[in-house]
Amino acid sequence: MLNYSAIFDEGMTYSVYREVVYLRLQDGKTTGEDHSPEMLHYTKMNNHRMNRIEKETYLNKDLSTVISTIKGKYNFLVISEGWCGDAAQILPVFDKIVEESRGKFNMRVVLRDENLELIDSHLTNGGRAIPVLLVLDENKNPILPKWGPRPQVFQTLLKQWKAENDDAYAVAEQLHRWYAKDKTQTTQAELVELLKQLD
Repeated sequence: MLNYSAIFDEGMTYSVYREVVYLRLQDGKTTGEDHSPEMLHYTKMNNHRMNRIEKETYLNKDLSTVISTIKGKYNFLVISEGWCGDAAQILPVFDKIVEESRGKFNMRVVLRDENLELIDSHLTNGGRAIPVLLVLDENKNPILPKWGPRPQVFQTLLKQWKAENDDAYAVAEQLHRWYAKDKTQTTQAELVELLKQLD
């Protein structure tokens, strides 16, 4: 049985996660085992994206309102990797929620490939898709269904794009164009509905 409390406690803060990904890039590596030119390219682009999203993203009124009404204390356990394009687009939003919550939420990030038992308990359509957000209570027990690896409407679009095009680079470009146009609003809307389930 998974010990979520121990996994959370061994996780990284968001800022440490960002630093780990950056430092590995300086060494010509990414997180995980695949340090191919493609994975390094994705990681480098993701680093730039996260810098931009952190500067440009503000939580919308609906999400801010939900955060303000939450009375308890909770924990975000996030499964990610530095090369993951969806994670680059979404983790900054999680961090903004934690920041705005003023202590109602804490967040730790763990790497998927170092926590296979954890990701295998939270598969998406049988695959190890990330990022995955697990909301834990104050005692670090999971209390809501997992969220991720991307907004549901986009999950449907991505399936369609992959069926139409087997060029991974082209699909990745479509992915990031969609996120850029959306400006995190679909992600924020889904997180509003998720967090409404908390007291």
